[in-house]
Amino acid sequence: MTVPSTLSGESAVLARELADFLIELSITLHKHAIYPAGHPLLDGAVVGLERRLAGLVAERGGLSFGVARHQLVIEGVATDAAHPVLRELAGRFHRHHLGAVRFTALPSRATLVDLLRTLATDGARTGAPLGLAGPEALARWPGVALFPLTFARLELLEDDSQPAGEVATRGAQLWVGLARAALAGDTALGDAPISGEPPSTDPVVVARAIEAHARDVAYDQVVVGYLLHIAEELRKAPEQEAAPLRRRISNLVSSLHPDTLRHLLAMGGDAAQRQRFVLDAVEGLAADAVVELVQAAASASEQTISHSMLRLLAKFAVHAEVGTERVRPDAEGALRDHVRKLVVGWRLDDPNPEGYRAALEAMSRAMPRDETVETTYPCEPERLVSMALEVGVVGGTVWRAVDALTAERLAALLDLLERTPTGESQAAAAEAIWAHAVTLDRLRAVLEGSPVDVALAGRLARRLGAPAAAGPLLDALSAADERHARALVDLLATLGPAVGEACAARLAQRGRAEARPLLAVMGRLAELPGWFSAMQYATHGDPEVRREAFKILLRRPATREVAICTALADADERLVRSGMSAALGGCPDRAVPLLQRRAADPSLSPEARALGVRVLGTFKDARVRDWLVDRARVRRRFTGRTRLAPKSPELLATLAALANGWRNDPVVAPVLALARRSSDVEVRLATALRTGGAGVPTPAISSRRTATAEGD
Repeated sequence: MTVPSTLSGESAVLARELADFLIELSITLHKHAIYPAGHPLLDGAVVGLERRLAGLVAERGGLSFGVARHQLVIEGVATDAAHPVLRELAGRFHRHHLGAVRFTALPSRATLVDLLRTLATDGARTGAPLGLAGPEALARWPGVALFPLTFARLELLEDDSQPAGEVATRGAQLWVGLARAALAGDTALGDAPISGEPPSTDPVVVARAIEAHARDVAYDQVVVGYLLHIAEELRKAPEQEAAPLRRRISNLVSSLHPDTLRHLLAMGGDAAQRQRFVLDAVEGLAADAVVELVQAAASASEQTISHSMLRLLAKFAVHAEVGTERVRPDAEGALRDHVRKLVVGWRLDDPNPEGYRAALEAMSRAMPRDETVETTYPCEPERLVSMALEVGVVGGTVWRAVDALTAERLAALLDLLERTPTGESQAAAAEAIWAHAVTLDRLRAVLEGSPVDVALAGRLARRLGAPAAAGPLLDALSAADERHARALVDLLATLGPAVGEACAARLAQRGRAEARPLLAVMGRLAELPGWFSAMQYATHGDPEVRREAFKILLRRPATREVAICTALADADERLVRSGMSAALGGCPDRAVPLLQRRAADPSLSPEARALGVRVLGTFKDARVRDWLVDRARVRRRFTGRTRLAPKSPELLATLAALANGWRNDPVVAPVLALARRSSDVEVRLATALRTGGAGVPTPAISSRRTATAEGD
């Protein structure tokens, strides 16, 4: 069974063998607490625990873990405080006033049994916790070093004015324990007993001791255990009674190097545990220490707080510490409130060069020498809006920054809004800025630009919605050149059915004057108003308008037949070919005479006539067959014999249609025979590809035979 715990924002899971050892240790201690000595279940439990401990000590050269109230810290990972078995184990050690345990070697079985029996007693119930028994009692098990949690030397606190309540006593015990652990170093965690003169409790001395100490896992675990415990105590303790402890731990945090503080926070468990620790500490630490701690927590979690926000927090901290009496409470409250919001979730990359960032940080930490003089440091509008979105607050300065961005860098403002951090206050601030920045007037201003920024107009239109944005977009479409008109049509087509209603209403009001762009938009929409009909535009004088109307009429089953027939009868060849292409997917019977006439119309291009023949080939009708046969052959004037018509796209299409639809028909057979004997490869292939079934032409025929056949 493993105990998951995340470090630095990534998934860092407590090693399975360590989790199994801690769980088995907890179960073995529980058995020693409920069964008498000599019970057969105890021997098996001790043997299993000894086997696991032997493997860990042999592999790692030793094993150590720190103790907090409800969790253990082992190899830089804090166990889950909600895990019932490990929570009970941590509580058992804590009730014995133990801050850390270290196995420097594998103890003998008798030593291990004696240690288990001693630890199995409830230190709080017996009134004799092992951690208060003195150095000799803690050193009686060879290979095992026990580190006490608290000490009786409370006179070391050197503060005669501190309150004498229960909370103050606990705070004094925790601080003395932390100082003793930090200054004792390896001696406190090795085999030697803990003895000697009491340590100094000066926070600066303690901080220097932590930094100077060569990093040892057990050492760090003990310090982290005390920090977790102290943070929880500060959160729960009344303001007056916890003041001495709050002052000392704040000085300690401020005195630690950022790298050391970051390392200790990384040792303190997963992201959720680290977040709870920071939130607890925010309630109790001094303002300057809060800023140091939140920076270290962000770095330990591999998150980024924008340097603009850090400068703002630093300014809050300065005013909270040395500001005027009227400003201090507001600055401190704002600092703690913003930090609480930040630790819930932060993610923002810093775009500033390092030198610029350092200069701004120095400026943010400096108090004005003359507070009566108003000094303004201009800040970029984009940075102001970014900060407002991050903290979820808007105001007069923010609105001025928004107006500046909308006038010059509207796209950058939209980028900021689309990247708004999640959170209720941030979302509310973003929504307010959206409403202020994205308006119909703003959309019209973009559409009136030269050249028109269609991409930016699209972002605004999608935010405003089709019913509101359709009017300005259609106004711009009517005045746009060909290139921008095409882009605006594409944009309008993405806004949905409401655009169709707007286009139909405008066509009804303005008649045929602006028909082409409006019909082009409606032809791209997936759904059109049910009451709208494009039939009146099928006979418009402009062929471009007729083409757009044809696309719309063709989409509706009720008007498809008339659309095809109207297109086939049109004078515009492009429209005729569109009608023929549509007929390939299903041609109405009434269109057959039109197709025959247009397929023989010399005013159309050969390709258009060939397309008409292909469509006719889809009709399996004797009249169509006879028409195709007549088109494929001609009679000689003097001999009366038949021969193939001259090669053309129409002939090739006719032969393919006959071969595909009537290849076994006796009326068609002579024509196909003439084609197969032709000397022209394309003519032969027009028949062979259709009749062969596999796209393989028939074998070549000699030129003499071909000449004879064509003369028959």
